[in-house]
Amino acid sequence: MKNVKRTAALVVSCLAAALASNAQDWPQWRGPNRDGKAEGFKAPATWPKELNQKWKVAVGSGDATPALVGGKLYVFSRQDTDEITRSLDAATGKEEWSDKYNAPTVSGPDGPHGGPRSSPAVADGKVVTLGVGGTVSCLDAANGKVLWRKDDFKGAWPKFHTSVSPIIAGGLAIVQLGKESDGAVVAYDLASGEQKWKWATEGPGYASPVLATIGGTKMIITATSKSVVGLDAATGKLLWQTAFAPSGMAYNAATPVVEGETVYISGQGPGRGTKALKIEKSGDAFSAKEVWSNADNAVQFNTPVLKKGRLYGLTGRDNWFCINAENGQSEWSAPSGGRRGFGSIVDAGPVLLALTPSAQLTVIEPNDKEFKQLASYKVGEGDTYAYPIAAGNKVYVKDKDSVTQYSLD
Repeated sequence: MKNVKRTAALVVSCLAAALASNAQDWPQWRGPNRDGKAEGFKAPATWPKELNQKWKVAVGSGDATPALVGGKLYVFSRQDTDEITRSLDAATGKEEWSDKYNAPTVSGPDGPHGGPRSSPAVADGKVVTLGVGGTVSCLDAANGKVLWRKDDFKGAWPKFHTSVSPIIAGGLAIVQLGKESDGAVVAYDLASGEQKWKWATEGPGYASPVLATIGGTKMIITATSKSVVGLDAATGKLLWQTAFAPSGMAYNAATPVVEGETVYISGQGPGRGTKALKIEKSGDAFSAKEVWSNADNAVQFNTPVLKKGRLYGLTGRDNWFCINAENGQSEWSAPSGGRRGFGSIVDAGPVLLALTPSAQLTVIEPNDKEFKQLASYKVGEGDTYAYPIAAGNKVYVKDKDSVTQYSLD
């Protein structure tokens, strides 16, 4: 009986350890649920004067946020003429495997950003990446073996190249491909690469899709070049659509934020701003009804995070902001020192972690009264556009050409 009890205790202990590890994973764009929330982060009672750098590895250029799964860090970047995916030991930074392929040269207005912008998605033992030219790859997460690779919209991409991060849902790898005027949302079978469905009515913008269940239906919610749509996740059928076309120097680059039956969207430009949409179901039909609109605080190249009834984000004019998610009223704003609306913000439990392209990581106390900075750290060199990954007492940062692990010890 004692041996049985010891065995049971060991199993429970191992299971708890495994669950703790999984709680810290950041397996895709904007985290486990694509909502910018970091699970399992251990914020210190008192923030240190400096972060402790544990390791730093040169990996090449790119704005893609790495994926952290099971103690492995999957990094997608560019070196010379190739796009390369690496698996690093998250504890040491040691490379375990890599795969590369030749990628198109990035020129034009986004020439300084030659590396990939789309973050890897990791699920079911596979890594899915989407390159700047629209190449979709599926690799074995254990050894980097290429399981399949697609280039169905060869030579076609948006003005600033492909920036949509893939999503894995229901055994499908779902991506947005092509150019603004001629593109599609495409679902590939994760195991075989066989195309399962395609919605080709509108091309991509620069935002990434999310998965939500509304009215008992699992749907992919995403911004296209001129709309926000809900597609049936299993079939690609259009369930609802609302116009959200940018004009001038504005773009659809913010990932929709979903809470229950409410979808929050944001973008600069006339008639846009930050909006709340209620997705309603009548019989088998869905519709999107605008609940409120805020024209004062809208994002450009970042996505707000929703925390305790408040939306926190960064405007195109480089101000951090807080909006009441119930009524759309602005509560405060504060200068960020950012750059043209680029930046990222993460809900890390008791704090918000905000990172701007200048590689300045700011720790913010979430509240509806005022902007309150708790700490600020320099965490990179050169331009830094990827999200910070907060896991346990560690923070991982991808800057212009390297990945660094910092510790809060």
